[in-house]
Amino acid sequence: MLNTKTSNTLSTTSSIITDTATLLIKCRDQAGIVQAVSEFIHRYGGNIITLDQYSTAHEGGQYFMRLEFALAELSTIIDNFEASFVHTVAKRYNMTWRLHNNAVKTKVGILVSKFDHALLDLLWRHQRGLLDCAITMVVSNHEDLRQAVENFGIPFHYVPVTKDTKEAAEAQIDKLMVDNDLLVLARYMQILSSDFVKRWPMQIINIHHSFLPAFVGADPYRQAYEKGVKLIGATAHYVTAELDQGPIIEQDVHRVTHRQGVPELRAIGRDIERNVLARAVNWHVQNRVIVAGNKTVVFN
Repeated sequence: MLNTKTSNTLSTTSSIITDTATLLIKCRDQAGIVQAVSEFIHRYGGNIITLDQYSTAHEGGQYFMRLEFALAELSTIIDNFEASFVHTVAKRYNMTWRLHNNAVKTKVGILVSKFDHALLDLLWRHQRGLLDCAITMVVSNHEDLRQAVENFGIPFHYVPVTKDTKEAAEAQIDKLMVDNDLLVLARYMQILSSDFVKRWPMQIINIHHSFLPAFVGADPYRQAYEKGVKLIGATAHYVTAELDQGPIIEQDVHRVTHRQGVPELRAIGRDIERNVLARAVNWHVQNRVIVAGNKTVVFN
């Protein structure tokens, strides 16, 4: 039998919760960054689990880092940790940085119109635990997919959009989505206004049914067919005020031939779309993406 002293020690130790966190850093490349960050985490008693880094040049380029670490009781000291990191490390190297407590799930809202392939794939992956996030709701400008969404136990909201009601509809969507960290356009066939996009900077991911920058805008599979392409693809990107021009997160392609018409291209393309979108969303919620101008660095 364990004595009382030993039992109390074990009980105290087992009550300590070790959290993991992800730190993303962007700054000018210079000597000492890795050492400074590592020493800072060590001083707090943290243990580095993974560290990925990339520099655009051998000297003086732009530097990117993604670091995961474990730290006991991080949730209770995270404010102090961040404040100390600013003064001890971030200011010294003029860093743009973000810390995410991995115990906190990213909240994701989805917008969709009538096409269901990308939406249902995300909901299925979420249900199976393959998307490391919390999908809070689906908003649509049509009622068609209500039952399919509610079958997954996800709230569905209908917000119709017309030319005359667009501003009011966006205000309603913004109000519904306010507590979310990320919006996903799973074939939402409405162009968001620049004012709406500005309220969600690099927090909206769209799936475009084309291998951008080719065939922007409407009906890209018909455009591809008429051009006689031998590859079709899809692109997941962050949404900016300029249509289909935001930083690209993920792309994929599939080889096609002259024998395949527009319906066949669309069917093939939908498979590409759902896989590309799922990867992009997963990388975002796992804090694997750093935006650099109109490009992204993805530590996947």
